[in-house]
Amino acid sequence: MENVHAKPTTALWLMLSVVLVALNLRPSMAAVGPLLSSIRADVPLSFSTASLLTMLPVMAMGLAMFFGIGLGKRLGEHRSIVLSLVVIGLATLSRLFLDSAAELILSAIAAGVGIALIQALMPALIKSHFRDNVSLFMGLYVTAIMGGAALAASFSPFIQVQTGSWRIGLAIWAVLAVLALLFWYAQRAALPPLPPAGAGPQESFFGNRRAWLLAIFFGLGTASYTCVLAWLAPYYVEQGWSEQNAGLLLGFLTAMEVVSGLITPAIANRRQDKRGVVAVLLVLIIAGFCGLILSPQHLTLLWPCLLGLGIGGLFPMSLILSLDHLDNPRRAGGLTAFVQGIGYLIAGVSPLIAGMIRDQLGSFEWAWWSLTAVVVVMLLIVLRFDPRHYARHIR
Repeated sequence: MENVHAKPTTALWLMLSVVLVALNLRPSMAAVGPLLSSIRADVPLSFSTASLLTMLPVMAMGLAMFFGIGLGKRLGEHRSIVLSLVVIGLATLSRLFLDSAAELILSAIAAGVGIALIQALMPALIKSHFRDNVSLFMGLYVTAIMGGAALAASFSPFIQVQTGSWRIGLAIWAVLAVLALLFWYAQRAALPPLPPAGAGPQESFFGNRRAWLLAIFFGLGTASYTCVLAWLAPYYVEQGWSEQNAGLLLGFLTAMEVVSGLITPAIANRRQDKRGVVAVLLVLIIAGFCGLILSPQHLTLLWPCLLGLGIGGLFPMSLILSLDHLDNPRRAGGLTAFVQGIGYLIAGVSPLIAGMIRDQLGSFEWAWWSLTAVVVVMLLIVLRFDPRHYARHIR
């Protein structure tokens, strides 16, 4: 197989293309929260129904993960990602013409499927082409994912103000898909097929207890991410903030995720045992949620900062923990696809539960308390991930 890191220029262009692809994996969800009150003024939506705009694409991502690896084998990884970018671009663009909650939700699901196919394939590609610095490049890839969320959360309200249309605020992100398509298509020669996996990934991981534990850990961590993405801006609008300022606060949080997504994997890159790094991230998230509940109007930037630093590092570290379990890139990719598939199904339910809590109790505070308890459980789970025993758990 051609070794990308032997050619610095090829590696640079490939990594730039990976970053541009990754920027497309969150705007379809992240743009909704800051524009929610405008959307609800136009399209009748309860908080529970509005949560479907985050929940259903995440659930679709979970289900589509299980097809992503198979599609990658059939079409080739490069063509599968081209197809996925086209789906994301069209789903995002279609929001210019939507008039009902059902159409809006359908566009979100279509984008979720495209996102899942890319996320199923990318970890294996990174492990294969950047073998010496997997943590570093996974960090860059995941940081770009969160960067896309930061862009959409921060700029969608401004685009709405400038154009007078929330539809344009949602649909403009199709431009990112076109840009990524141009760069990714140009990389077709740099991406030979991945080596075969030996054992079929799916059949081995469904019966594997460690794979399930990794999936539950990823799912619980992503639940914090999806709930904050869906409900932080509406929470602050209820506290009396304008949509623009609440969107900027979410943008600030996602910017902190970007910082942590870059720095944390770089710190962990040369460590075999990554549990200490992950535990610090979980403590930051707990502190952030407690501040959000107990003192939302004081030290307003500190709580999103702590949450962003914790969640931003946790996302790539959860995937890196999975990749570390296996040496073969395609099998490791199969494991991360399984972990993300089950994990996104778990995480997808969380915005709906939070929305229902808000509808029933009239406040998001109990949703934040529930997530705090979940993160405490994750602190106990992370103790189990001792790298000296990986070979015993997944063969």
